[in-house]
Amino acid sequence: MQLTVLIGVLLLLTWAGFAIGRQRAHAVSGRNSRNLHSLPAYYGYYVMVWCGIPAFLTVLLWLVLESSIITSLVVSALPPDAQSLPPSRLSLLLNDVRNLAAGGATSATASPEVQAAAEHYRSLKATSFAAMAVVCVTLLIAGIAFGRRYIHPQLRARNLVERTIMVFLIAASTIAVLTTIGIVLSLIFEAMRFFRMVSPIEFLFGLEWSPQIAMRADQVASAGSFGAVPIFAGTALISAIAMLVAVPIGLLSAIYMAEYAAPRFRAVAKPVLEILAGIPTVVYGFFAALVVAPFLRDGGHSIGLTISSESALAAGLVMGIMIIPFVSSLSDDVITAVPRSMREGSYGLGATQSETIRRVVLPAALPGIVGSVLLAVSRAIGETMIVVMAAGLTARLTANPFEAVTTVTVQIVTLLVGDQEFDSPKTLAAFALGLVLFIITLGLNVIALRVVQKYREKYD
Repeated sequence: MQLTVLIGVLLLLTWAGFAIGRQRAHAVSGRNSRNLHSLPAYYGYYVMVWCGIPAFLTVLLWLVLESSIITSLVVSALPPDAQSLPPSRLSLLLNDVRNLAAGGATSATASPEVQAAAEHYRSLKATSFAAMAVVCVTLLIAGIAFGRRYIHPQLRARNLVERTIMVFLIAASTIAVLTTIGIVLSLIFEAMRFFRMVSPIEFLFGLEWSPQIAMRADQVASAGSFGAVPIFAGTALISAIAMLVAVPIGLLSAIYMAEYAAPRFRAVAKPVLEILAGIPTVVYGFFAALVVAPFLRDGGHSIGLTISSESALAAGLVMGIMIIPFVSSLSDDVITAVPRSMREGSYGLGATQSETIRRVVLPAALPGIVGSVLLAVSRAIGETMIVVMAAGLTARLTANPFEAVTTVTVQIVTLLVGDQEFDSPKTLAAFALGLVLFIITLGLNVIALRVVQKYREKYD
């Protein structure tokens, strides 16, 4: 709560800096903005840069370093016997100190030493917050004074502000790139640890998946089986069923709403269709497990087919329904963006509306349609909840959609549930699966880019 109040005060003072900078620009220009290099608002933004950035960066840096510094000060004030505790027990003691300082319950009756440490911790937190507030407000006020002082008609405020914004944009993009690199490297590092224990040939081409590792060597299946082909096959089967549902329905509905539907119907139908994208996946999972799967099982039994209560067909159908808005909405936007002149030129040559759609509109919208289908495929491959509730956890190598199968994402979740030590093939297999899934998704992106490039070379 105190931090929220401080942030609010800093925002108000920053806005005051903007108003002061703009007012100062009007004053030095003689109330004639033509005498200024930039618009008066840019001089307000110039003052905001000088006062807001140092203050908020100080808050961020303070919050990052505060916890470790206060913890080290509290530990140094503990009795010598407490300081010499093993790291695990010292961590529990510090947790009790923090809970007691925050007014919560501790894991045991608080001793006088813990109570004293909690009081010391609370005092340090209060002192730290007060110091942070004073430093940040001082920096902000000093920034306002500094920025206001250097405002003059020849000041290139717009250039300076835009340069600052450019620095922030570059920093944001750099963080995104570095985050992606970090994710990839973490996957590769942990997957390499797994492949030191399990042969990549066995993992990529093995036909049996049973990652359970026994606690003792004399137990059954103590070595485990890590053949991932059944998992990849299950992922491909469910994703294929989902795409067979989503792509035709989504693309045809997009064509209808963009080319045939009346504006009044489109204004109602498109938002209603997009509601499907906002439904939580667990709701789809319940629908698949309680409605679709029993319906398919009973319907198959009535015509002599044996359909499992947990089947790839049930999960794929419901997943396809969930993905329809991804294909429909994006394809509709892309088709609508095709220039009207291309349609009129086709009509002028004597083509019908259906011929224009097939031979002009759809080829022109192909890059966007490929992108929407690719997004739908990625969404299908990465879905977990529907598969858990409707398709099960059984890793079975089959192409029969009536049987229970599992997917890569479900197995990743299963392997990492609970307290796990990252030193066994069972746990590290999740990173190997994630790496393969990443490579598959990257391959789909490359294929889509090649298709788009080939199209653009033909039509641009």
